[in-house]
Amino acid sequence: MKKRILSGMRPTGKLHLGHYLGVLASYVKLQDEYDCYFMVADMHALTTKWNESGSIREYRREMVLDWLGAGLDPQKSAIFCQSDVPEHAYLFTLLAMITPVSWVERNPTVKEMIRDMDLKDNVNLGLLSYPVLMASDIMVYRAEAVPVGKDQVPHLEFARELVRTFNHTYHVDLFPEPQPILNEFQRLPGLDGRRMSKSLGNDIVVSDPPEVTAKRMMTAYTDPLKARKDDPGHPEAGCVIYQYHKLFQPDTAPEARIQCEQGCLGCVAHKRSVAAMVSERLVGFQERRTAFAADPRSVDRILAEGHERASVVAAETVRMVREAMGI
Repeated sequence: MKKRILSGMRPTGKLHLGHYLGVLASYVKLQDEYDCYFMVADMHALTTKWNESGSIREYRREMVLDWLGAGLDPQKSAIFCQSDVPEHAYLFTLLAMITPVSWVERNPTVKEMIRDMDLKDNVNLGLLSYPVLMASDIMVYRAEAVPVGKDQVPHLEFARELVRTFNHTYHVDLFPEPQPILNEFQRLPGLDGRRMSKSLGNDIVVSDPPEVTAKRMMTAYTDPLKARKDDPGHPEAGCVIYQYHKLFQPDTAPEARIQCEQGCLGCVAHKRSVAAMVSERLVGFQERRTAFAADPRSVDRILAEGHERASVVAAETVRMVREAMGI
């Protein structure tokens, strides 16, 4: 039998190029090798969007369309909403009873979210207990693996620790320790050179039409010392456009580097060229996405089918947990 994996994304906005080339590309490959459960983490979205919850439902639909456009197949993978499977919250409550407060206070996931989103004095209990709900998401499907980037491996250790604690406390071998499936794709820089992020406003949205992508690309950070076309450039010194060029057309990147260094390639022309590369890569994605979006009920139907499949496994897990705990 195929090993089971669980992964999810928070519906807090439209997905960007980094999501598409990293997370979604990984999802598409994994669905042929594993028993996949891909979750729209709308309950997790409330940890930081509790006062903007009206947008979550629409973002949820847009995100699923992005998944389908990227190539996720609902015949191969269960695609569902976290909030539609109440066993997530039920198991979270039980796991909270065996989780020391010190564990969540020192957890790097929480610390990073507080720092990156500048929350500081506005941390709710849901955010503080975010790692416990994340562990519940994994454990309710008894997932054996979780796709993560290298920088996220320590975050998974929290769930592994809870698995060990539960199995030891109740003398069972109910939950497997989820192993990381490393995503080798490096984080794509944003248009300003920092990591690409919706919250930083430096992203390229994959569902945007080519003309919008081209306009956004014009704001990208390039060599500040190259004020004119014939100025010698330094593309290896943090030029975002050159980094994109190496990713999308590695065969032609060396020639572009030489032309830039010799003052034969201007930044504006290079930005237009790379914008065209990005749009070309997204043609298939956008065609598939548009086809699913043409049927207004397609997303609801796919989520309902995924919910049915996910609920069977989740209900069986909760039944076994109750039996182990004696409640």
